[in-house]
Amino acid sequence: MKKIPSKKVTPNPPKFNMIWLFIAAIAGFIALNFFYGVSSTKEISYEKFEKEMLLAGDVEKLVALKNGSVYEVEVYIKPEKLKDNPKYKEVTPTDSRLALTLRGPQYFFTEGSADILNQKLSESQKLLPEDTPRVPIQWGERTNAWGGIIGYILPLVIIIAVWIFLMRRMGGGAAGGGQIFNIGKSKAQLFDKESQINVTFNDVAGLEEAKTEVMEIVDFLKNPKKYTELGGKIPKGALLVGPPGTGKTLLAKAVAGEAQVPFFSLSGSDFVEMFVGVGASRVRDLFKQAKEKAPCIIFIDEIDAIGRARGKNSIMGGNDERENTLNQLLVEMDGFGTNLGVIILAATNRLDVLDQALLRPGRFDRQISIDKPDLIGREQIFNVHLKPLKLAPDVDAKKLSAQTPGFAGAEIANVCNEAALIAARKSKTSIDMQDFQDAIDRVIGGLEKKNKIISPEEKKIVAYHEAGHAIAGWFLEHADPLVKVSIVPRGVAALGYAQYLPKEQFLYTTEQLIDSMCMTMGGRVAEDITFGRISTGAQNDLERITKLAYAMVAVYGMNEKVGNVSFNDSSESQFHKPYSERTAELIDEEVRQLIANVYKRTKELLLEKQEGLIKIAEKLLEKEILFQSDLEEILGKRPFSHRTTYDEFVNGGADGGGVPQTELPLPPIPEQSGTPEVNPSSVNNEEN
Repeated sequence: MKKIPSKKVTPNPPKFNMIWLFIAAIAGFIALNFFYGVSSTKEISYEKFEKEMLLAGDVEKLVALKNGSVYEVEVYIKPEKLKDNPKYKEVTPTDSRLALTLRGPQYFFTEGSADILNQKLSESQKLLPEDTPRVPIQWGERTNAWGGIIGYILPLVIIIAVWIFLMRRMGGGAAGGGQIFNIGKSKAQLFDKESQINVTFNDVAGLEEAKTEVMEIVDFLKNPKKYTELGGKIPKGALLVGPPGTGKTLLAKAVAGEAQVPFFSLSGSDFVEMFVGVGASRVRDLFKQAKEKAPCIIFIDEIDAIGRARGKNSIMGGNDERENTLNQLLVEMDGFGTNLGVIILAATNRLDVLDQALLRPGRFDRQISIDKPDLIGREQIFNVHLKPLKLAPDVDAKKLSAQTPGFAGAEIANVCNEAALIAARKSKTSIDMQDFQDAIDRVIGGLEKKNKIISPEEKKIVAYHEAGHAIAGWFLEHADPLVKVSIVPRGVAALGYAQYLPKEQFLYTTEQLIDSMCMTMGGRVAEDITFGRISTGAQNDLERITKLAYAMVAVYGMNEKVGNVSFNDSSESQFHKPYSERTAELIDEEVRQLIANVYKRTKELLLEKQEGLIKIAEKLLEKEILFQSDLEEILGKRPFSHRTTYDEFVNGGADGGGVPQTELPLPPIPEQSGTPEVNPSSVNNEEN
């Protein structure tokens, strides 16, 4: 049988370790000091020193060191007297220590006191010729040799230890001593076939349009010929834009789970470092790794950390590391080099601050908007989060979605989790609808404060305040009907809580905005006409009214005197206003006039319906919580034919929705929320 030669196994070379190298250096230094510190000094008597050395003129100097109660006198012989002198052969070895030996000391003797030593030396030197210079003597104390070595080494040890610590931190804490060489390496986390993410598009709900866009990107990577055969090019990047909690990162995880290609994940802050050039180096290293793994996807979360517009806030001068990082990213995404097969996903909620060069086609070819979900989207999100929960038969995702307008995906997940915790706290075997109602109340209004001590007078003020909101909303056509009102304290300082279900709409008319302001003003007016005085409870209401009034006058062009102009400054500069001082005075005057008209109209309405106001307030003081059915019992049917959004969606009809709004705060802490608000920066947005 033919013998197969065994393969020679080459042992792995030992890893370079900075710590062991440091320990070896310290040990070598100590050994060197010990070797060369071995003294060749010989002890002699004073008589021998005097006859053979001092009187012969061979002594260069003397060093008297106090060692305890005696003095050790070191004798230094002149170097020229040591060489080739048989008298000093015993202290002049011919090995490598000759240079050290010539420096001395070569001999020493002891004396009991400094006075005796001075007397002996004085008498001995009188025997020297008159032209011979006297031998100098130095005085000191004997120190520990090891103490000297430690005192010399300790600062060096501290400096090297701090240096090693910094290198470890900059290198990401990896083992070994090569961390300094990893400072420019990318910190991206790689997900491939061995470490796939178990999130798919089935786990993402309420984002159908965005899912379609990113699913097409996944299809690009799986079937590129389908598009390139027609002459099309694979897009280089997609930017996910939306408010916090809407599912941008979750959608990116789903892309990683579905793509079945290498997926690099990191955040914008991973490029930021205190050392110049590190961010750009990490960008180069990231794209180098990505090209080697192509086709692949790079996901950069919170890209606004490095993608802010260049040239702004550059008062520091010098070398801007963030701009260097952004410049390198721009080059890598669309420069002379090609990144075929590398697609970049990025997420941000600050599109307005990003550099325009980053947003142009060829870099981020697509901007995918991820907004807060609508009614149908919220129902789908609830169905996803309700799956792992043990539910009672009465739980209906459709009703829950109608009661949580304006909620993002993260807030819906929080509601489901809070409901499970509430049910567990009550030792229930399943989660029922009441648990979800309590969870929604807690998310909107905060934790119920059962032990908060409120005086009867304050409780009465809160009741009439909330009753004023309810009356105004009930008898104004375009105002949002109240669904639930409570005077149970909630949150950090909220004494009252009200929930409304306004329509989910994108365009608002002047009449709708004025009715909304009147409803918000209802609490302040109710206090005024009932008690003849006002409290601090309406602070948040007034803030919202003022904000909306300025938006109507200066942004939406809804004022005759100011005209059809919009002074919406997207740069949000506090040092520049796009209008004159005269126009600013006109805007202020018109805003005050508008708010005064709103107050007058609301006061007329509440005086007309004062009987109903008193009944609702007394009912609130009795029951603390009122629902829409209680208002119908007290005030009768709402004098408008419109169905509520909740009724339309749950029982059939047009889709609707809205934003649950809240609260009356304890003075002087500002109110947490109030009546529905239109975002002054965009009439198409509705805030929660």
